[in-house]
Amino acid sequence: MCLAACSSQPELSSVDTAGSMEDKTIFLEEFIHYLKYPLIVYRREPAVERVMDFVAKFVTSFHNSDSEEEDEMDEENSPVNYLFNFLLQSHVANSMAVRFRVCQLIYKLLVNLPENALIDDDLFDKIHDAMLIRVTDRVPNVRIQAVLALARLQDPSDVNCPVTNVYLHLLENDVNAEVRRAVLSCIAPSARTLPKIVGRTKDVKELVRKLAYQVLAEKVHIRALTIAQRVNLLQLGLNDRSEAVKEIMQKKLLQSWLKYTEGNVLELLHRLDVENSPEVAVSALNAMFALSSVSELVEKCKNVDERKLIPLDTLSPENVLYWKALCEYFKSKGDEGEAALEQILPEPAVYVEYLLSYLRTLPVLSEEERADMTKIEDLMTKAFIGQQLIHIIGCLDTSEEGGRKRLLAVLQEILIMPNVPTSFISSLVEILLGIQKDDDRRILNVAEIISELREPIVTVDNPPDVAGSRRLQLKIAEVKVQLNESKQALEDSINAQDFSRASELKEKVAELEKLKAQLIKEAEEPELKEVRIEKNDPETLLKCLTMCNELLKHISLTKGLGGTLNEITQSLILPGITNVHPSVRNMAVLCIGCCALQNKDFAKRHLPLLLQISQLDEVKVKTSALNAVVDLLLLFGLEIFSKLDGAENPQNDPEEAEEPAETEESDSNKAAEEEAEKDASAVNGILTLFSEFLDSEIPEIRTETAEGLAKLMFSGRLISSKLLSRLILLWYNPVTEEDTKLRHCLGVFFPIFAYSCRTNQECFAEAFFPTLQTLFNAPASSPLADVDVSNVAELLVDLTRPSGLKQKSKTAPDYQVSGDCKSQISQQIWLVQTQHAASM
Repeated sequence: MCLAACSSQPELSSVDTAGSMEDKTIFLEEFIHYLKYPLIVYRREPAVERVMDFVAKFVTSFHNSDSEEEDEMDEENSPVNYLFNFLLQSHVANSMAVRFRVCQLIYKLLVNLPENALIDDDLFDKIHDAMLIRVTDRVPNVRIQAVLALARLQDPSDVNCPVTNVYLHLLENDVNAEVRRAVLSCIAPSARTLPKIVGRTKDVKELVRKLAYQVLAEKVHIRALTIAQRVNLLQLGLNDRSEAVKEIMQKKLLQSWLKYTEGNVLELLHRLDVENSPEVAVSALNAMFALSSVSELVEKCKNVDERKLIPLDTLSPENVLYWKALCEYFKSKGDEGEAALEQILPEPAVYVEYLLSYLRTLPVLSEEERADMTKIEDLMTKAFIGQQLIHIIGCLDTSEEGGRKRLLAVLQEILIMPNVPTSFISSLVEILLGIQKDDDRRILNVAEIISELREPIVTVDNPPDVAGSRRLQLKIAEVKVQLNESKQALEDSINAQDFSRASELKEKVAELEKLKAQLIKEAEEPELKEVRIEKNDPETLLKCLTMCNELLKHISLTKGLGGTLNEITQSLILPGITNVHPSVRNMAVLCIGCCALQNKDFAKRHLPLLLQISQLDEVKVKTSALNAVVDLLLLFGLEIFSKLDGAENPQNDPEEAEEPAETEESDSNKAAEEEAEKDASAVNGILTLFSEFLDSEIPEIRTETAEGLAKLMFSGRLISSKLLSRLILLWYNPVTEEDTKLRHCLGVFFPIFAYSCRTNQECFAEAFFPTLQTLFNAPASSPLADVDVSNVAELLVDLTRPSGLKQKSKTAPDYQVSGDCKSQISQQIWLVQTQHAASM
């Protein structure tokens, strides 16, 4: 290489005189001769790279010349065309170095040509066809250079552009990440290519994802993306496992979008549709907050007035979400954030009055109004604003006793307001219980609210009292008589000019007139009285059950079910199980599950009910019941299936006590055996039920069952190689390919469970044979027939390797167990292969 560079020095010195050469063909031939030396070097040597750059700039400099001599030159012998023709003849060389350098030089030549440069049509077609061939080269570096060379040959306006088609194909199918990155850097964004560019944000390689976000930030306007695409990009980018990708998302794409909205954060939030994706919007706000200091954020908060509140008439989903996100961000910043909170939030007593005044404006739609989508959307918007205002309560300083008491009082008042949506109840009760720490006070407060909500005081007409009405009429008649007599006496006194007497009678007439009017009013107005009326409408029941559920989730498990909770259970929760509305039944099931966690006897009595619901009700209610059963098994174990304590057993007959001791002992042993058989049958029954749920066609049931079994196995409550084999088959089954939650759950569970202890690895070893046997015996019509058996075997072998154990023991017995696992697996592999060969 050094010799080639030296020998080329005389030729390089002829650059200044090249233009004056009469026969430029000789110069170009010599130039190509010396160019062949660096073309055969595949490594990215700095010297060779500089030569490539020099060649590209030198040759294209002639294209920029406007001299007459250049114009008179034969076009075919121009340096640019001459070099292009040589390179196009060489791109099919056997040497990958030559193909690589040829594509690289073509790319550099095209890049160095001016934007308004014109290329002969034939030459353009030759370059186009040659590079389309090279993008299929077996060497990734050649494909990369070919991709770069095609960048200036694409036509985004042409729907059938061959270059765009090739780019899209490579973007989706090329196995090399650097090739995909090259395509991303070159492809022109358009309505056709944009979805594919967005799709690369899910690429398996960090560098590709990072470049995809960078391309979107630099080349794509926010308006070119749909709302769904914007939200999806934020969700993926801000939650990416790579910090580099998160940084690009935070500092490039978000800032680019903010630039397009002229720095208006609220406008950006409006473009994200915060009502349907508040979590993503908050994540984006937190990412933007992290780029500024706390003091700068306080200065930028222009929405609040001198009261440190947003005026009710200017509240919008965007500004209230920004306010809430900023308060929560300051709350997470410790002392500095607490000081900043005091500048954007008022005292608790002031804020809750503000919240109460807003919630009172929430409308209650009639049946006719519910058919008007405009009014429904308006109510949903107001409900969203109210929800965010409720969340801000968590940022208030409740250390002062007066403010805390007022806050508790207003929260209780809000909870019994009829126009408060059911979606608010959970958040409100959670805040209420967070402020009130004592469990007894919590139970008492929630019970009072439930009582006020379900049995409100209303004013009703009192049934008419005939005797009382008759007495009232007689009283009116008596007053009328007295009034007439007084008026006559008044007239006589005036005629007799007894003015003192007349004055007294005038006052008496006025009193009788007033009494008459009062009695007539009482006779006309119905008698009203205040009574409590029990409400059983679905909305009220759902609100009450939601309060119970939140209460049961917050009180200590050691608290137990006292008198108040037992009364609520009997009067509200258990009747809710039979309600016709699924949402009410679902919340009742959640409450029963929480009650069962408080009391083992209650759990035993209601476990059959939960199992029945998990098989017969709607999907959502089924999954709630199934989760409740799993929670009970996690807390109490399989012993929950044993018979209740002796308090519920029938009392012994006095005559039986007189029988011989031998008979008693024999009967006792027999009864114990029967009880053990019943318990074993019950356990086998629920395991069979779980196994049936794994075969369910409903993805939610299948997923919740698999997750529950994983929890039970990992906690040591259940060890079953058969169920473990079922989980392995479920993980590999193509039917569950779209169930990301299931795949993720089992993918995390298998290695953690296997490597936690040696016993679990033995369980995997026992599951090895049934798993492979099922796969080999799967009929052709079964989805399991498409599973790669060798991949399953490799996984199981990896999960049983002793080096993966977190706490390796150096004792001989442990290593002996590992040897047994290996031997057992080897025998099972041989047996499965033998049986499979025999069946074939």
